[in-house]
Amino acid sequence: MHIFAYIAALLWVGFCFAKVEIAIEGGHGWAENLPTWRLPAKNWASLLFFSGRPMTGYHVWMEVFILSIMHLTYLFEVPTWGIELQILAFFCFFSVLEDFLWFVLNPAFGLSNFRPEKIWWHREHWWGIMPRDYYILTTIGLILFALSYHPLAL
Repeated sequence: MHIFAYIAALLWVGFCFAKVEIAIEGGHGWAENLPTWRLPAKNWASLLFFSGRPMTGYHVWMEVFILSIMHLTYLFEVPTWGIELQILAFFCFFSVLEDFLWFVLNPAFGLSNFRPEKIWWHREHWWGIMPRDYYILTTIGLILFALSYHPLAL
């Protein structure tokens, strides 16, 4: 795999999905005004899978859809641990990039409003210049991507 193709694909799908979510949610993030089920923020599933943000049907099915699409590569390639680790790394990077682009590209927010007092669903876990999840998912993504090149993964 060529690293530049990986990054270009990441940027493209992150951009496209951010635009889809902006079209769906508008200025109301975290499915705030969507007709979907939601669990309380303190529910164990919300804490485990969504860092204490309310787990919603919208987010669960979007995540399942995205992971399913990413795994379609196995229709064309023999599964390996290296490919799987690259897919999971891509998912981590994608999650951060798409979320950030949602704010940057959203006319209701923009980069100037990318701060905790404007974003209730990230407010509690804001570290420095960005949400905690961005640091964690980027770190996990880098580790998974590096491990994908380990001889045992190939």
